Amino acid sequence: MGLPAGWVTDPALALSRAAQLRALGNGVVPQQATAAIQAMLADLARLSASSQCADERRAA
Repeated sequence: MGLPAGWVTDPALALSRAAQLRALGNGVVPQQATAAIQAMLADLARLSASSQCADERRAA
């Protein structure tokens, strides 16, 4: 999942299997968050560039 080894399974945490699963829940793993942010930034850059092009065409 991209989390450090032992994130919820480290014996020092003394979590039951149910508690480990609860701790992980439906959380977004770091790779998913990174991919989502990169995709949104790419979309924003593309939209910004197309908006600037449209503004330049109107000004010409």
